[in-house]
Amino acid sequence: MNASQRDSDDRRFESAASVTTDPAFLKWLRRVGICEGVSTLVLFGVAMPLKYLGNMPRAVTIVGSLHGALFVLLVVMFLMAVRRVPIPSSLAMIGIVAAVFPFGPFVVDRRLGRIGMP
Repeated sequence: MNASQRDSDDRRFESAASVTTDPAFLKWLRRVGICEGVSTLVLFGVAMPLKYLGNMPRAVTIVGSLHGALFVLLVVMFLMAVRRVPIPSSLAMIGIVAAVFPFGPFVVDRRLGRIGMP
C-alpha cells in the first residue's frame, strides 16, 4: 500500500468516525410524523364527513391546510434527517411515501424508534 492509498483510507475512516448524530432531531422527526398522521386521520375521519354530511366545507379548508403544512414539514425533515440523525436514504423515502397513506407515519415511527435504541 502506498502513501496516497493510506491517506485516502485515513480520510474515509475520519469521515465515517466524524459523523455526528442528532437524537433531538430524531425526536422531533418522530413528533412531526405522529402529528402528520393524526392530521390525516382527522382530515379523513372528521373534516371530510363534516363537509359532505354536515355541509361544513370550512372544516376541510382548515384541517386540510394544517395537514398540508405538516406534510411538507415532514418531507423536509426526512430529507434533512439523512444527514442529521443520520438515517438511511431508503428509510427517508419510505417515510415520505408512507406519509401519503393513512396510518403510514405510525408504521414508519416504529422503525424510527429502533434507530434511537442503543
